[in-house]
Amino acid sequence: MIGVHRAVVVPLRVFLVVLFGVLVVFQTLSLPGQFAHMARENPNDAPLRWPATVIAIFLVLCVQVVIVATWQLLSMVQKDRIFTEDAMRWVNAIVLAIAAGWAVLVGVFVFVGVNADDPGMPMVLLLMTTGVTVLGLLMVVMRELLRSATTLRTDMDSVI
Repeated sequence: MIGVHRAVVVPLRVFLVVLFGVLVVFQTLSLPGQFAHMARENPNDAPLRWPATVIAIFLVLCVQVVIVATWQLLSMVQKDRIFTEDAMRWVNAIVLAIAAGWAVLVGVFVFVGVNADDPGMPMVLLLMTTGVTVLGLLMVVMRELLRSATTLRTDMDSVI
């Protein structure tokens, strides 16, 4: 079992580091630069530059919180401490980050949907919102599974 954990945990950590690094580049360079470019190209949308930049950076931050919490949970898996209250705190951080991102995404979806003159962007935002909704609800289910498993583990430890 330990070999299986190592075979999955090590590559997952590598990809989490790569993903986190790419997200930092997006936060600091790509997204601000893209919104500045869009404001120069279309002066009518220039007032949206900073709100869009802040919202995009916040959404990336939500993903980064999920990455950090996942890293911590992987450490707990390696130490066989996943069925603890400490793990529950990290899972709660994931659920809260997804919920915060979802709330902002819904706000953007409503704003864009009301102001759009073609259905393309609202449909993309609907797809994203639906995906984040499914992910968030799945994490709530996983949190409850972890809570049940933690309770069972605690009960078994007290019996043994």
